[in-house]
Amino acid sequence: MRGDREFRKVRTHGQMVRHRLFGLRITDYRPRYGEQWRPRAIIGIVVSKKTLKRAVDRNRVRRRVREALRTLPTLPPCRAILTPNADVLRVPFAELQTALAASLGRAELKGAARGRNRTPDRRVSEAVKPTSPGQP
Repeated sequence: MRGDREFRKVRTHGQMVRHRLFGLRITDYRPRYGEQWRPRAIIGIVVSKKTLKRAVDRNRVRRRVREALRTLPTLPPCRAILTPNADVLRVPFAELQTALAASLGRAELKGAARGRNRTPDRRVSEAVKPTSPGQP
């Protein structure tokens, strides 16, 4: 993600998924203005100085999370902000991958459970059948 505007949109409209290793704020994929529709995962990784003081550690966390995301088999089309904490440096890489996959999957289930991404019911009920004006 690029720019404060995109991060602000995800922060205001996204849903939060928490894990002991990171926080994930996620929204549906929407292309930038003038961009073609190419559904993909766009994830910004934010590591604050409050979390890790040394720049070396912050960069290691970013590289580690980026590689874990890259090696996942599939990513849902979304825009997300990932905020890892210091424990990401200490856990095994496989555990980080499973945590990311589970959190991304849980975020999709939350959106579907609230009624998003659901196709409307197009059935006509028996009680409300349209009739022509001349028929009783």
